[in-house]
Amino acid sequence: MTHRGTERLETSRLILRRYIVEDAAAMYKNWASDGEVTKYLTWPTHSSPEISQRVIQDWVSRYSDEKYYHWAIVLKENGEEPIGDIAVVKMREEILMAHIGYCIGKNWWKQGITSEALKAVMAFLFDEVGANRIEARHDLRNPNSGKVMKKCGMKYEGTLRSADWNNQGIHDVCYYALLKSEWEEAVRQ
Repeated sequence: MTHRGTERLETSRLILRRYIVEDAAAMYKNWASDGEVTKYLTWPTHSSPEISQRVIQDWVSRYSDEKYYHWAIVLKENGEEPIGDIAVVKMREEILMAHIGYCIGKNWWKQGITSEALKAVMAFLFDEVGANRIEARHDLRNPNSGKVMKKCGMKYEGTLRSADWNNQGIHDVCYYALLKSEWEEAVRQ
């Protein structure tokens, strides 16, 4: 892969950009403090703005690594305040694979925002970084996350029983993926 780091990406409605330390209050307010948003995530609900601040400071410190891909999701109409998060949470260079995770504040659920962000990240990873496989997963009990993956053209690959852990404990996990050849075919249509 030809790593480029977290570059600014834009869609018709969104800006995907690097976090800045000043984003901590918005992160806490818009999604990290909401137990409904973090229900199926692998990190705990933030109990204070200071936790969000420490998390973002860690993320910001990692941007010097060109293999680090982590974006704040910002609605253009909202200015610069992040409403969600999308990142490459795991990478396997030997198979040119990037695993993506995402979350968004519930005020913005079911508006196509997460799908729009995921498509932009997939385009960047396939076309600029050289990924061959992009995958994502979700708790079986969280089918709306799978709908985002399907909307982006990802194909369901299977459910692994009791194979993952999140804030609900051990759970069945559904995997989706898209290959570069499938992406290129979809773009041509």
